[in-house]
Amino acid sequence: MSVLKSWTGGMVVLLALAGGLRAEVTVSQSNDPSEVAEQGLVSLLWQERSALGAIPAKRIGAITVAPRGKAGEVPAQITASWLAQQPAATGGEQFQCLAQVLYHEARGESLQGQLAVAEVVLNRVDDPAFPNTVCGVVHQSNGRGCQFSWTCDGRSDRIGNAEAYGEVAKVARAMLDGAPRPLTEGATYFHTPAVRPAWSRRFTKTARVGNHIFYRKPIQTASN
Repeated sequence: MSVLKSWTGGMVVLLALAGGLRAEVTVSQSNDPSEVAEQGLVSLLWQERSALGAIPAKRIGAITVAPRGKAGEVPAQITASWLAQQPAATGGEQFQCLAQVLYHEARGESLQGQLAVAEVVLNRVDDPAFPNTVCGVVHQSNGRGCQFSWTCDGRSDRIGNAEAYGEVAKVARAMLDGAPRPLTEGATYFHTPAVRPAWSRRFTKTARVGNHIFYRKPIQTASN
């Protein structure tokens, strides 16, 4: 399904959930078709903006984030007891990149904190603004630096704690196999409470899980 179709479908649902909000429209008596069409467009944009404003941000995130994964491969909720029963996780390059970012960014976090960081990586893969592979997202950089500082801080990326790596690798495997992503509501950014980057003021805060605060880009409408 294309991004346009997904967005359009989401907007239909959003407008329905908003309770059928309607603008009071005065129909023009002009015979100029362009003027009538312009009034119709303004009315439509007003209805769209009003409908979105009536829906909680949490509900918007749940509706607009596309379904994930393949049914039946992982449970609806990943738990520590389920992970403990899983065999040692293995996989190819994309799996290894996700396991590495969880090891370096979240191995000291709770299970929920690790899942939340994995959500951000996979949400970025789904977002056209970012690379479309896990490894591309993890190692993305620009003129201002790297998206994940451990990839370019000049320090060794060697895995020093095999036990911790084994645990986060299982998380990575479950997420790649289609685990749900309910924790961050579509977030594509996060930071620790110790810092407040400038971009955090432009984005929508969606959650705080463990030692990270999560954000997503604001919902864009045709009128803004």
